[in-house]
Amino acid sequence: MVRAGLIASAAAVALVSTALPVSAHDIPASVVVQAYVRPQGDHLRVIVRAPLAAMRDVVFPLQGDGLLDLSRADTPLRNAALTWIAHDLEFYEGGARLDAPRLIAARASLPSDRSFVTYDAALAHVMGAPLPAATTVYWNQALLDILLEYPIQSDRSTFSVQPTLGRLGVHVVTVLRYQPPAGAERAFEYAGDPGLVHLDPRWHQAALQFVRLGFAHILSGTDHLLFLFCLVIPFRRIRSLVAIVTSFTVAHSLTLIASAMDLAPGALWFPPLIETLIAASIFYMALENIFGVTNVTRRWMLTFGFGLVHGFGFSFALRETLQFAGSHLLTSLLSFNVGVELGQLLVLALLVPALALFFRSGLPERTGTIVLSAIVAHTAWHWMDERWERLRQFHAPSVDVFVLLTAVRWTFAAVFVAAIIWLIWPKVKDAYA
Repeated sequence: MVRAGLIASAAAVALVSTALPVSAHDIPASVVVQAYVRPQGDHLRVIVRAPLAAMRDVVFPLQGDGLLDLSRADTPLRNAALTWIAHDLEFYEGGARLDAPRLIAARASLPSDRSFVTYDAALAHVMGAPLPAATTVYWNQALLDILLEYPIQSDRSTFSVQPTLGRLGVHVVTVLRYQPPAGAERAFEYAGDPGLVHLDPRWHQAALQFVRLGFAHILSGTDHLLFLFCLVIPFRRIRSLVAIVTSFTVAHSLTLIASAMDLAPGALWFPPLIETLIAASIFYMALENIFGVTNVTRRWMLTFGFGLVHGFGFSFALRETLQFAGSHLLTSLLSFNVGVELGQLLVLALLVPALALFFRSGLPERTGTIVLSAIVAHTAWHWMDERWERLRQFHAPSVDVFVLLTAVRWTFAAVFVAAIIWLIWPKVKDAYA
């Protein structure tokens, strides 16, 4: 009886050791998800690939030292597909949410498999024969490939998706390729949970989304807010601020659009250079306030020049989100600018009365201007120092034909902008003299 008990205990231990739950493992630090979406007839096909190690709280049958037992893995794989992927993909046709999908196939794949290069190859792979039961693959290195089908009214409808796959890991990047019946494939790459993604947005959907992005960006950009703060401190009258803020708006709109059109340098040293120059622009404006330079004409011209630099800074924030513009690139760019301007107007509406109240509190206006500008200059100086150190890590760009052409192109643009300023300068000078 004792021997029988020992044998039963050993069998139980062996059974548990061959089916360890994934929940005993840490959350993956980095996860990459690949997906294809194609409307076809009366159904929407979605093919997804994700690492099996991200499917926690699912008991996969194991054998040996962490090897996946493919002969008994079909049901756990389907459970993982429904729990961790299908549950976190909400598709919409027009504005109506689609019904729950039908799981057509779920299979494990080797980490060396390259079938997700194209939609047709991925579909053939998922629908093909599963891996032989004798295949040797560790469970935490295997991939999970699934095929989902959603019922739809027409493949000519507009579709959107709200993915919440961010729970698969600490840092989740999804590469989604949408293939409409007519038109070229559209690729999206986003981190975490991006919210509602319009796969083929209408112009008003793109416009509204980018107005929100621009508004949120200006309110979250500390360096841009400090620059505006420096502009407002000595000029708190609406008439004076109109020319200054308008010049900043026009300038950053020009370089923002130019950068979106791939006219800006794409080298790795360019973003840290722009960030350093933005900090320098804040520092310089704060110094002008301290030394009492309050000429409106001089200020709006300087603001225009610095606005060109800030426009590149806006473009870095916009670069990753332009993929959500669909075919409405120009509309999205203009809408982003509208959002930025709305944010600026909100900031000015709060700053002007706040500064007026501050200077009426008993502190002399000149003293208050120096104190506030000195605080801003101190902050900007530290930013310049930190960003300069990052910039120094990059080698100076080698001078080749491409660099020369880029320099010539931007030189012509600078000359053109200078000519415009020279033409309108007298009118602005007379208006604000």
